[in-house]
Amino acid sequence: MRLKFVLILLLLQIGCMAAGVSVFAQAPVSDTLKLTVKQAEDQFLKNNLSLIIQRYNIDNASAGVITARLFPNPDFNFSNGIYATDVTQGPAYKEQSVGLSQLFTTAGKRNKSIQLARIQVDQAKYQFFDLLRTLKFTLRNDFYTIYFQEQSAKVYNEEIGSLTKTLGIFKEQYTKGNIAEKEVLRIQSQLYSLQAEYNNLLAGIDTTQSEFKMLIKATPNTYVEPQVSFNLEGKEVVAAVSYQQLLDSAYANRYDLKNSKATIDYNNLNLKLQNGTAVPDVSLSLNFDKLGGYSNNYLGGGIAFSLPFFNRNQGAISQARIAIDQSKLQFENQQNQVQSNLAANYKSALRLEKLYNSFDPQFKNDFNHLIQEVSKNYQKRNISLLEFLDFYDSYKTNTIQLNTIQLNRITSLEQLNYTTGTPFFNQQ
Repeated sequence: MRLKFVLILLLLQIGCMAAGVSVFAQAPVSDTLKLTVKQAEDQFLKNNLSLIIQRYNIDNASAGVITARLFPNPDFNFSNGIYATDVTQGPAYKEQSVGLSQLFTTAGKRNKSIQLARIQVDQAKYQFFDLLRTLKFTLRNDFYTIYFQEQSAKVYNEEIGSLTKTLGIFKEQYTKGNIAEKEVLRIQSQLYSLQAEYNNLLAGIDTTQSEFKMLIKATPNTYVEPQVSFNLEGKEVVAAVSYQQLLDSAYANRYDLKNSKATIDYNNLNLKLQNGTAVPDVSLSLNFDKLGGYSNNYLGGGIAFSLPFFNRNQGAISQARIAIDQSKLQFENQQNQVQSNLAANYKSALRLEKLYNSFDPQFKNDFNHLIQEVSKNYQKRNISLLEFLDFYDSYKTNTIQLNTIQLNRITSLEQLNYTTGTPFFNQQ
């Protein structure tokens, strides 16, 4: 009787495992969005609102160039007499005067302002591409995180489905006195532990899914199912690229570094502009007075400029010099930070690559075969139920660890892409 019960239980376990995988795979079919990483990037570039907002900053900076190129408007004034006590030259309303003046900037201030505005356009572009680099890194990380966490979730779903059915059967047999209470409690304890772990994993997937869908502007009720096709097994992709090559690429292609360098150029040019501001601008004028005190129909010209006795723009010039020194140190600090981050990321990527390649490619298949043999031995009562559950728990742990190692390896490559600003790795 007991052997017959064990055989029935084993068949139910195997059936539940298969059913668990099927249920997981079929869970929101109608709202599932299957994407490769390239398709995800295309949607991201087309739909991401943060990028669209940042593009407006480029247009805004370009409008600043138009403003800088404009000349000052001329000033016009007109005066008409209203009343006068001396009317020897006629009624007061006949007295009219007209004036026209034009301001001319000196010391090349207009050209320098145009150059500063052009640098600001370049900086807006650099900020856009640096935002693109950051968001693309997040997008690809989320994509691979969702994929490998889903693979781990399938293992949990399979074991939970099996144990849930098993627990129901064990409770029924316990009430009939066929099995001991400790076996029921053992399965119940393991089931609760698995459900807690599974719930935490699903919560993490939901969070990553939410962020990923925001990046590609997918509807909230969509479930993204990443499609991964490339294989890194046995490949030494990191070792094939030297650290110096990665560092040179980072210095050449990091847009935040380009923006910092542009800030130095901006501050150098701004110092020249502030020095030029110390030189007074000149205003030329032309005046006509119909019934002036000197003579009738008087036409005169004039020139006006401030005398730089007190204000020679000393404060702004000093600030401009300080800004140059500050921006140079900021640029040097960013270069050092890039070098430090790249060195750490490169070592980590090499270590993960070596670790992953040290695994036997047949390990997963062999382990799956081992589980099948364990099931057969359990059927023959060569091992106890607790031993069978321990073996299965070991299978779950190792599978999840392998998924985690694969994810860590791929994200380390994405980190190198992010640090260098160059798509060296994981290109499909």
